Amino acid sequence: MGTRKVARLRRAGKTRARIRRAATNRLCVFRSPQHVYAQIIEPSAGRVLVSASSAEREVRKQIGYGGNVGAAAVVGKRLAERAKNAGIRRVAFDRSGYKYHGRVKALADAAREGGLEF
Repeated sequence: MGTRKVARLRRAGKTRARIRRAATNRLCVFRSPQHVYAQIIEPSAGRVLVSASSAEREVRKQIGYGGNVGAAAVVGKRLAERAKNAGIRRVAFDRSGYKYHGRVKALADAAREGGLEF
């Protein structure tokens, strides 16, 4: 494993420990070079309640390439919509050690616009 990835996972561990103490659902983001993935995870069981990604067929038709800011915004909006349908309003944002910039920021802003609070 590369040192950049190890450093990112170390930062992510600190954030997750803080969120675990708060005992709220967490919105976890993962970004690969070609796609963006987001999940809302229940803290006690570690179970995924809601998820969305740019790899989904409907999203790919809508956006084409899934590794940019536009795709992240669409994923954030879809996630917020699904969370609202599942009765989830408040979450803790887990950026997984990534900088709050670019795709991560676009996803977070779109999720907030969609009605999620964090």
